[in-house]
Amino acid sequence: MNESIVILGAGESGMGAALLATRQGCTVFMSDGGTISEKNKNEMASHQIRFEENGHSENEILKADLVIKSPGIADSAAIVQKVRKAGMEVISEIEFAYRFKGDSRIVAVTGSNGKTTTTSMVFQICKASGLDVAMVGNIGYSFARQVALDPKKVYVAEVSSFQLDDIKTFRPDVAVLTNITEDHLDRYDNQFENYIKSKFRIMRFQTEDDVFIYNADDEVTMKHLDKFLNKVKSLPFSMRKQFPEGAYISDHQLHVRFKDEKIETSIEDFTLKGKHNKYNTMAASLASVVVGVKKESVRNALTTMESLEHRMQPVATIGGVEFINDSKATNINSTWYALESMEKPVVLILGGVDKGNDYRILKDLVEEKVHTIVCLGVDNKKIHKAFQDVVKNIVDTTDTTSAVKAAFQAASKGDVVLLSPACASFDLFRNYEDRGNQFIAAVKDL
Repeated sequence: MNESIVILGAGESGMGAALLATRQGCTVFMSDGGTISEKNKNEMASHQIRFEENGHSENEILKADLVIKSPGIADSAAIVQKVRKAGMEVISEIEFAYRFKGDSRIVAVTGSNGKTTTTSMVFQICKASGLDVAMVGNIGYSFARQVALDPKKVYVAEVSSFQLDDIKTFRPDVAVLTNITEDHLDRYDNQFENYIKSKFRIMRFQTEDDVFIYNADDEVTMKHLDKFLNKVKSLPFSMRKQFPEGAYISDHQLHVRFKDEKIETSIEDFTLKGKHNKYNTMAASLASVVVGVKKESVRNALTTMESLEHRMQPVATIGGVEFINDSKATNINSTWYALESMEKPVVLILGGVDKGNDYRILKDLVEEKVHTIVCLGVDNKKIHKAFQDVVKNIVDTTDTTSAVKAAFQAASKGDVVLLSPACASFDLFRNYEDRGNQFIAAVKDL
């Protein structure tokens, strides 16, 4: 392969694409409109990859055979508009990696909520069963980096709507759609329909040889399913209905049915608790069985599953007050699921960059379970307006230490302090991991 490739964006996905392209004999030029980390600059230098930062050289970019666009760059960006106007091929990093994955199989997971946990669960189940597997995408290494440096027989990929927007042939053997709720509407012209179409692209190139797993309890998914369903074999999961093939929970038992494989196990044995994790467990168990994991391995894995960092992660109990880090809750529905699983009175730390949130969705749960909201954001007016009539105390803070101290002060023995922001983190933090890590550090400093 002797193509000239431009990669827009020098984050993890861009770096992975650059490494894979170099290994395939391509000429690579990396262009980032912002600054590039020293670590990534050093890595590019060691592989003799040319790069630029703090701007884009249009003449160089428009000469390329192919453009790989990082998912964080919106189509509205000036350089992307120029590239598309020039009629150049633009693809995502997952599309590029897919072209070189060989005969490996892919389980791809998307959805507004639960995709990270579900991806991690599929990976843990497959790994425990002895499969040669890697976890890639938005969690772990980028897909392209893994293909370039350490190829596997099975890839479990968390994929976002932004990555799916620029696929041309990406065809997972197993696609999982956890659910669809309003999110990232700022990237989709504030049109929910556009976001829905983007999520369903995960099955766009699947055939009758592939499997599509979906949440039969999710209203948005079910309303639009027939529009997008093709010849693919579809398998539902549900807590309300039973199926001859698929997964369901009935009478506190998980049932998984696929071809001749049948699993029945008590949900009381699951290590990950909460209603949302029951859905994640159904999806992950079903996907694992489809790729050939035997029922004993699935059962064993479900009883030893590790929770993810920043997703309902217990941090500490201090003075009888439990602290939980759910920093990965960057939208309303993630916070809804977190609150829904709470069985103790809650002090809720909420706020950040609002992506068009409708806080009314949380109102009933907040009224039932939350006695204090601690706002952690630059602009908290919308939170005050939404909850001033249902919560006694709303406190404003602009840094993690103050938020944790205010929450601890408001809490009583037997309460939970829950960081579940329902917002992106970019006003005060580098990302949700940074926000979660600062929360953990502040709790430990109490």
